[in-house]
Amino acid sequence: MNILVVDDEIEIADLIELYLTTNGYHVYKAYNGKDALKILEKRQISLAILDVMMPDIDGFTLCETIRKQYNFPIIMVTAKVQKMDKITGLTKGADDYITKPFEPLELVARVKAQLRRFTSYNNPKEEIIVIKDLIINPQNHTVTIKDQPINLTPTEFSILLILAKHKGTVVKTEKLFEEVWHEPYIPASNNTIMVHIRHLREKLNKKNDYYIKTIWGVGYEIE
Repeated sequence: MNILVVDDEIEIADLIELYLTTNGYHVYKAYNGKDALKILEKRQISLAILDVMMPDIDGFTLCETIRKQYNFPIIMVTAKVQKMDKITGLTKGADDYITKPFEPLELVARVKAQLRRFTSYNNPKEEIIVIKDLIINPQNHTVTIKDQPINLTPTEFSILLILAKHKGTVVKTEKLFEEVWHEPYIPASNNTIMVHIRHLREKLNKKNDYYIKTIWGVGYEIE
């Protein structure tokens, strides 16, 4: 699989490349946003790792630009640790977020988790799910409402698929987080879920005004 690493710190980009290639991935490196976009035009990328602070196009803007055309997983890597920075990244379409300094093996684990989730959507055993005008096709990772395609990130699709599989049942926040992120739930995780749910609702509600219902203090349910 091809992974795009975008970081203006050459040492960091080289370190990430070393660990990813050791784990069998092919890495394309870019040290600014413009070069990253050129690589995307020429190469088939499976996942992108983006730094936030870059000289030409910042990582948030680059993430938003990528999301207009591609739905592969995006992991933000940055020295910024404020909660709003994380929320901004998730809102722009990132699937995960890790802060510098980071443990390279943790980053590799997150890469594997994101790719595992993304590729699992192509499992032919998964049947198409229909909920009113909403059609979810796990095999080709597509969502439509009234025959109009809805472009979702891998994380958004994963959340929607889990809720759809439990239609009519409240999925607890803890369960939803652990199934999507494959990490133990902590109270701070609730903010991450809320951001993705809000973003998911915005996309679904462009075509209709129902589907995901919040059960306060418990979790979420798809109607």
